Amino acid sequence: MPSDNQRLAVLPAARTGPRDRPTLLLTGGSGVLGRALIDELSPDFDLLCLRRNTPLRDPRVRELQGDLVAPRLGLSRLAWHELALEVDVVLHSAAETNWRTPPQDITRTNLRGADNMLDLAARADAPLYLVSTAFVANSPTEEDRRRFPGAAAYLDSKTGAERLTRDAGVPGAIVRPSVVMGDSVSGRIAGQQGLTRTIGSMVLGEVPVLPGAPEARIDMVPQDYVSRAVGDLVRGRVGSGEYWLTAGKEAIELREFADVCADVAVRHGLPRPQRPRLIPVEAVHRLLLPMLEGTSLPASVRRRLEHYAELLLVFQRELPFDTSLGEPDCGTRLTRSDIRCALVRNAESWAADRSGLLSRHRTAAAAPTEVAS
Repeated sequence: MPSDNQRLAVLPAARTGPRDRPTLLLTGGSGVLGRALIDELSPDFDLLCLRRNTPLRDPRVRELQGDLVAPRLGLSRLAWHELALEVDVVLHSAAETNWRTPPQDITRTNLRGADNMLDLAARADAPLYLVSTAFVANSPTEEDRRRFPGAAAYLDSKTGAERLTRDAGVPGAIVRPSVVMGDSVSGRIAGQQGLTRTIGSMVLGEVPVLPGAPEARIDMVPQDYVSRAVGDLVRGRVGSGEYWLTAGKEAIELREFADVCADVAVRHGLPRPQRPRLIPVEAVHRLLLPMLEGTSLPASVRRRLEHYAELLLVFQRELPFDTSLGEPDCGTRLTRSDIRCALVRNAESWAADRSGLLSRHRTAAAAPTEVAS
């Protein structure tokens, strides 16, 4: 948690020269959080978004094609020099988050990317705001690294990127969001991710077993709350500190998460799914999956169980996080009611996008069951 003296460490006003607004270089603009950050920051900054291949095609931003992990971002020496002269603020949100990526590639992307952006910020005499994750608090064990190498590499690389940032001495701040969900009002989200897929499976009743403890908390924060907190820190020119963008003690438990998804299923005409049976994460690999070897269980179900076990290794906690939301220059604190309402809207948004899928499930549920004579 940031101390009082850290919050008072503010930067001088960003240099604007002849320009109307300071230039902010954003990485990861095409991601779930990146899109929300563009919404939040575009009124106040000239946004320059680094992207590799796929264009953002957003009229509010300028795009810079480059390679996050290449020396000088793959730019010529002249272009690199000119970029450093132009940039006033660096917001590094890009990361390799696909845990199916080889662990060494996850580590390379997340560490080299952070190192390159720190180099640019130092040359530009600009503050750097690093988007990390609250789940650096969950240190993977050696057993975790063996079972879930992708998730473990992700956590280790985020911890390493934070260490690089602290050691570099560049002004700015580290922000640690927990699970980023869709918008708190519309429920919309820019892309599919683990939480969205989990919500859909729960609504459809496709999760009979869930690895985790009943009292475990799933710390989720709507994307607009996260982007607002980051925007406040940047606009406030906060120059140091580590900020937890989390639900904290207001985080809901796994059983409440399951109940919300079941309520949404009923509202859309589906049978109320049974609450998943919660079993210890280690039991999935030591007992359940070996027991199911050679049975008729579809491979997709097996993969889903493994996926949930890996998600919960990272996202599940018995104790609540600290939170910085609601502190000076750090957004708005969430209540449990806020989180539950946002979860409902996220689930409803998922259902609205998949009305055809829900219709097929209703038809299948209503079909008479044939009984052999």
